[in-house]
Amino acid sequence: MPMQDRKRNKITLLDVAKHADVSRATASLVVRKSPLVGAETRLRVEAAMRELGYVYNMGAARLRAERSHTVGVVVPNLTNPFFAELLGGMEASIDAAGLVMIIANSGDGPSRQAAVLQRMREHGVDGIILCPAADTPDDLARQVADWKLPMVQALRHVTDELDYAGANYAVGMEEAVEYLVSLGHQTICFAIHGPVHSAYQERIQGFREAMTRSGLRPDLVIAVPDRVDHVAQDAHMLFEQGRAPTAVICFNDLVAHGLAAGFYDRGLKIGHDISLIGFDDVTDAEAMRPRLTSVSTAPSGIGQNAAALLLDRIAQPTLPPRRCVSPARLHIRESCGPLRVS
Repeated sequence: MPMQDRKRNKITLLDVAKHADVSRATASLVVRKSPLVGAETRLRVEAAMRELGYVYNMGAARLRAERSHTVGVVVPNLTNPFFAELLGGMEASIDAAGLVMIIANSGDGPSRQAAVLQRMREHGVDGIILCPAADTPDDLARQVADWKLPMVQALRHVTDELDYAGANYAVGMEEAVEYLVSLGHQTICFAIHGPVHSAYQERIQGFREAMTRSGLRPDLVIAVPDRVDHVAQDAHMLFEQGRAPTAVICFNDLVAHGLAAGFYDRGLKIGHDISLIGFDDVTDAEAMRPRLTSVSTAPSGIGQNAAALLLDRIAQPTLPPRRCVSPARLHIRESCGPLRVS
């Protein structure tokens, strides 16, 4: 076929098959990344697609198969590096399955989340991974059942009737408290921020139970601002509770970074004058000086688990709800030191 004719006429899969000297069925298997096609044949068909400028029409395929080969992912905050690592883990598994992710930010608000989920449904996604916004209605499972849409909860959970992938936040918090106690600390504060959700509650529960077991005050829980720069400015709040803490455990690494700046401004040396522990152990923990001790929740692994649950749910909609809760472990670095006795 002359080149000018190819430009005028849309290249079809049959054109590709003829160019590669294979059947249309074989060319279709290559496009759909089927393992049934041999490597040599696959390379020949892919070369023909490039030479002819063939573009797979996903919309037409969806109409034929009633599948969009897309997955919706809704998270509450795209600026937190934790969610970048979570999404990276999801994408690796979703991409390997031949699907594409559509990512949206709920802003941690139920009304915006509802609008985003509606948009996902309108785009015909095959399933959704949702990190539920704070105050997500308890009837989420009923809504999902009405929609007949596979859904997995990630990081936070609203109902036991839907699949869930997360981490054991309470155990991670207990490890952090026990480590500080082993260094001699007794006045330990938990710096929290953000709205209340299941991961928030599990962290507080782990902190209070571990402090109580050690015979220490379980009520030193201080709320700090959401923005990191505001956390730095308001670090003084931690020292206005009657007893100044000698160690602080943070809701996440972003809070830890903000407090580190605030402590520096107060002339406190982290790991010497005060001990500091983060939560989530994102890659930035290694960039801080001194390097941040943090509870690792392995967000990339949680993302992979959430994707695996969703792919299974899409393939087998009648499976019973499953939970995949990975361990959270304390990663000790340099931001904690023994209690200084004056």
